[in-house]
Amino acid sequence: MKKSTEYLTAITILAALYFAAGNLGLRVAFVHPSSTAVWPPTGITLAAFLILGYRVWPGVFLGAFLVNFATAGTIATSLGIATGNTLEGIAGAYLVSRFAGGRRFFESAQDTFKFAGLAGLLSTTLSATVGTTSLSLGGIASWTEYKPIWFTWWLGDAVGDLVFAPLLILWFSNARVKWNWVRFAEFAVLMMSLLFVGQVVFGTVLFPAATSYPLEYLCIPILVWAAFRFGQREVATVILTLFGLANWGTFHGFGPFVRESRNESVLLLQSFMGVVAVMTMGLAAVIAERQRAERQAQHLAVTDGLTGLANYRKLVEVFDLEIKRCGRTGRSFAVLLLDLNGLKKINDQYGHLTGTRTLCRLADILRFHCRSIDTAARYGGDEFTIVIPEAGLEAAQQVAGRICDRIVNDGEQPAFTVSVGTAVYPQDGETIDELLGAADRALYQMKLHPRSEILMSGPGSPP
Repeated sequence: MKKSTEYLTAITILAALYFAAGNLGLRVAFVHPSSTAVWPPTGITLAAFLILGYRVWPGVFLGAFLVNFATAGTIATSLGIATGNTLEGIAGAYLVSRFAGGRRFFESAQDTFKFAGLAGLLSTTLSATVGTTSLSLGGIASWTEYKPIWFTWWLGDAVGDLVFAPLLILWFSNARVKWNWVRFAEFAVLMMSLLFVGQVVFGTVLFPAATSYPLEYLCIPILVWAAFRFGQREVATVILTLFGLANWGTFHGFGPFVRESRNESVLLLQSFMGVVAVMTMGLAAVIAERQRAERQAQHLAVTDGLTGLANYRKLVEVFDLEIKRCGRTGRSFAVLLLDLNGLKKINDQYGHLTGTRTLCRLADILRFHCRSIDTAARYGGDEFTIVIPEAGLEAAQQVAGRICDRIVNDGEQPAFTVSVGTAVYPQDGETIDELLGAADRALYQMKLHPRSEILMSGPGSPP
């Protein structure tokens, strides 16, 4: 019952959004009352299918039927148009899901351009063809007007996909904004700059209303700024803002795209917005890919490839930071050095794959018993290290005890044991070499005297 209610609610909301957005778009239908170059419902439909699935198609069909029937259509033509609009959304969502990464198409420049070609350019021909043919067959449009009506219809649907679908998908996927005040300030300056440039290009801030200088290139630096400094979600927001400014100015007779024919003016503007949207989203995707590659490279540089723990380079960085922190706060930190006993025997008896699995089992145990502020690292070969901030010998011994208990109760075969040595800064050393040397001596003391009290002792404790 609950699922049925949620389903009906989703369909109703989608139909209402489609109807409202469609009415806005048809207010600027100049070539024919049912054909406009500004059609946000296409983007709403595509986003709905990619986010909610194909099951919400009745909402699209109902919204499309109502908005066309309320404009200038008959029941027959409105049903035909609604069918074309619904099939267009289904086809676009299928193509994007199958070939362009689905609702994550914006993460890759290649998928972004595939999205533009498959959803923006290809699937939209379906609605334009079915819709224009329905109007002509129904006697509402002349066959001699087929070409301009079709082209206007197709361009409006294409730009609707390119401008509105990314915005809706990106904000639905991640609506939380985690910025500091500096980030907010920069975005505010960016938007104010966009508003100013938009009024220069598509308004009368600097030039009289009668002029139509080709100043649209002034918008490019703002879009590049957004792509370099912010994510695709913010880029999509900037594109939509420019879309609104440009359409408002052009409809009121301002800007470089104004012509004697109002429909020609809108077509030129929509062509510009379509190209700008694709190129800016593509640039943002390239930059996002580069940033992910840089983060991955940084992660690999400080991560052990086998166990996923920190490597020696990261361990040195952590030691340096902890020594500096201790100098500021006066609080010590502890180091555990662990050696997996008998790894060679495990390799000889069970094979190297089992030996590798044993190393990973130990790494998982260390990771589980580490706090978020602790650092577990593979020191080298079968040796591991844990740096425990703001801890002394007693805390280090407790951690070592928990680790050894967990290993004993692991249950997976083959069983293994570890030897553990502890050291505390600055009592047992003031450099990384001194601390690891002290922990290493305690570790081998445990190997020579494998008693529980040796496990719980550091270099300064009696054997």
